[in-house]
Amino acid sequence: MPEPIDNTAPHSSGSAVATADAAAPVQRRSRRTARTDWRLGSRTVQSWREGLLAIALLSLGGGILAGTAALTAGASPLIATLLIWLGMLVPIAVGFARSRPVGLLRFRAIDLLWGFGLGVVLRVVQGWAAGAEGAPVPFPTLVTVDGALADGWWFGDVLAPVVIAPLVETSLFSGVILVALYTVLRRPLGAFTAGLAATLASTSLFVFAHLAVGAGAVADIVAMAALGLVCALLVIFTGRIWGAVLVHAVFNGAGVTLALVGTVFG
Repeated sequence: MPEPIDNTAPHSSGSAVATADAAAPVQRRSRRTARTDWRLGSRTVQSWREGLLAIALLSLGGGILAGTAALTAGASPLIATLLIWLGMLVPIAVGFARSRPVGLLRFRAIDLLWGFGLGVVLRVVQGWAAGAEGAPVPFPTLVTVDGALADGWWFGDVLAPVVIAPLVETSLFSGVILVALYTVLRRPLGAFTAGLAATLASTSLFVFAHLAVGAGAVADIVAMAALGLVCALLVIFTGRIWGAVLVHAVFNGAGVTLALVGTVFG
């Protein structure tokens, strides 16, 4: 008597192959759509949207009001600046406590080149803008008391502008505000328009915050606008923030160096 034909095995094998074939495109799609850059809309920026942007603007405004009030009451510009920085630190802390936009804190060796090269160029631009007014441009100098540098000069004239300001200000304007606004606008307006709007908004706020602690000369306003614009564009085009931080640090560091030279030899 012939044995019955077993149709189960081939059918099962075919089902397994079909299942594997169906799963393969899904896996390939998953690999293709993996977000390795916050500019592509990674899940790591979903909490960096309208809510964080509102916190940033309110906290920045509160810091500027506090700093302005301190200046009106006769406090030093350094105290006013510290109050403004305090307002900046709140949204930075909230944002990075929620998530870290993928790629934003990534560092590449070329960031050093961007930082040092553009920082020096911007300081030259600031000197050119100052000289464009026609009068000779003297070396800047630090505050001295009886021929000696004032107490705490190392903090107010060196550490604050070269280390603290680049970290805090760049993290807020070219980090939190830029990334949050870009994320909000990317889908409805497209990447180009979102990047342009975020760049202009962050630059404008950067300049406004600096004007809050002093009117400043035209050359200084031009320099601040150029610095804010370059830092924002670096983050938009590279997706990383450290190049912008270094640009800010080198720009301020060059100014401090010129002031030290002017103080010693002026």
